[in-house]
Amino acid sequence: MEVLNVQPTTSTPAIRSDLSAGILELSGESYPENSFEFYTPVLSWLQEYLEESESLQLDIKVIYMNSSSIKCMLDMLDMLGNAAARGKEIVINWYYDRENSRALDLAEDFREDVKLPFNIIPVEG
Repeated sequence: MEVLNVQPTTSTPAIRSDLSAGILELSGESYPENSFEFYTPVLSWLQEYLEESESLQLDIKVIYMNSSSIKCMLDMLDMLGNAAARGKEIVINWYYDRENSRALDLAEDFREDVKLPFNIIPVEG
């Protein structure tokens, strides 16, 4: 299994995996011109990882997402929900700037859509 390490751009998040710790982290902003093109390799990597591993902690530190990125995130969360239904241990930690009420609202909306341990964690901007 290869490490996933995507460098950030002005419109795409950094994506880093720590295989030994079972962590996948997304951080930055997400409004690529084609979200599906950007996230397809990430979803493929995640599917392969979940076939080989028993647990995953997803740390989301995304400041902003456009609507197509939100759809891709929902696809990712659906994949994680299916893995949890097969007995995988999945935890989501969503970090948001405590001064950004829209970021909190987005995290809460995602939490309502999944049946996974979903922690919403405030951080100082």
